[in-house]
Amino acid sequence: MPKETAAQRVERIKTEKSGLDVLRDIHHYAIHDEEPHPEDIDRFKWYGLYTQNTNLQASSDETLYFMLRVKLVQGAINLEQLRVLSSISKEFARGTANFTTRQAIQFHFIRVRDLPEIFYRLKSVGLSTVFAAGDVPRNIVTCPVAGVDEHEIYDVTKVVAQVNDYFDGNKDLANLPRKYKVGISGCSKHCMGHEIQDLSFSAVEFEDGRVLFDVSAGGGLASNKQFALHLGFVEAYKILEVVKAVSIIYRIYGLRDNRKKARLGHLIDAWGLKKFKEEVEASLGFIFEKGAAQEYTPYAKREHFGIHKSKSNGKSFVGCAVNGGNIGAKGLEDLADILEKHGATTIKATTTQNFVAIDVPSDAVNNLVEDLDAIGIDANPNPFKARTISCTGIKFCKFAISETKDAAIDLAEHLHAKFPDFKETVSISLNGCPNSCAHPHIVDIGLLGKKFKDENGETVSGFELVLGGTLEGDKSRFGEKMKLNIKADEVNNTVEKIIASYIKSSKKYIGLFLKDLIDGDEFTIYDLK
Repeated sequence: MPKETAAQRVERIKTEKSGLDVLRDIHHYAIHDEEPHPEDIDRFKWYGLYTQNTNLQASSDETLYFMLRVKLVQGAINLEQLRVLSSISKEFARGTANFTTRQAIQFHFIRVRDLPEIFYRLKSVGLSTVFAAGDVPRNIVTCPVAGVDEHEIYDVTKVVAQVNDYFDGNKDLANLPRKYKVGISGCSKHCMGHEIQDLSFSAVEFEDGRVLFDVSAGGGLASNKQFALHLGFVEAYKILEVVKAVSIIYRIYGLRDNRKKARLGHLIDAWGLKKFKEEVEASLGFIFEKGAAQEYTPYAKREHFGIHKSKSNGKSFVGCAVNGGNIGAKGLEDLADILEKHGATTIKATTTQNFVAIDVPSDAVNNLVEDLDAIGIDANPNPFKARTISCTGIKFCKFAISETKDAAIDLAEHLHAKFPDFKETVSISLNGCPNSCAHPHIVDIGLLGKKFKDENGETVSGFELVLGGTLEGDKSRFGEKMKLNIKADEVNNTVEKIIASYIKSSKKYIGLFLKDLIDGDEFTIYDLK
């Protein structure tokens, strides 16, 4: 018999036993201290678990460690949840805890034998890892200041809750062709990033005063690198209907023969946008409304940093930057203490590995900001710390080639030290492998993990430079690979030279500078060496 392909193996595993049904096996392995079956390890993803790299593992330690991702519904964490997450990090994850680009939080060094207790603690405060990974609907991304921002176009809190309820542990959606990412936002700054979602809804205010939602589908990075395509507009109350229709169409007709061509965007490519739209509309029983292309905020400006007046009387919200999303056990505990001290109760994670404290009493907000600053969390971050993101990196990820978390923190600090008066926010991404977990293709300066030969012919780990990406509706563009390999210890100086060249240039915005650098109109890449 011919050997199974990767896609055939995964499809067989999912058919033979649902990923949702692996929970009882997790408990069995934990109680009996048994080695998990390899096929069950694949199913562990349905509960947010991935095996991690062994780089930081002692040679004598044969433990199978996992990364555990916890979904944060609408990105929210309250005080009780912060303290439980901190306890899990401290007791079971060696103090690790990182915010992700999908408004979740993840831990490392998780052992199977500890999972029943971890799951119990999460459940006790209303948190879950169900569908945090696997071929399922992932955590819905949304604006972290929905419902409190005076400038939002539409409060999507209730709509997101409805869609989340539909997705939550839905057995009908437990076997999709691949991961499936949905975003819903009424943000005036368009912070959700609709252009790279499988399915997204972005609020738009029309001239007649109505608010409709721009529906886009088929976006993604990595193997399905393409921007989402516009389907039309719908009213808020129809969003759940559209989600249901598209989800079922994807489940039934999604391509399953090749894991690299199994996302919703690949189905749209195979069918064509016209056919896909017709199928969705036929399922809905209504057609999408038409409208002109919308203007969207450039990616680097999609943020909510600083102190802002809330819709709630006497309250403010405060957008804060965290170094590379790395919060840790102590950071979570300190954050809970500071919030409680000043009468706040909740934070919401962002899609840029940061967070917003959403209900701070206005008369306490300045003192809260001072206390946060004392633990390294900035409400007014410098333009490099603000938008530098990173993936898990070689410390924990099996696919990574290069270290990213510490490198990202060091790079942001280096750039701020070199350019203390620089004001324009620059989006930077350090991605440890050729995949796109840290979105290196949609930032100003992307660093993509790579192995290459150095000047002595030795194979080294480093990065490939990617420049000029951004999200801005139909003006979005992916960054260009510059065919410049950078050793890990040369990253800071290389990016410094890019910023220094921009400062010396005649360009008013770094995006224009990078476009010319890519096109070769004024600058050449060898200037950076």
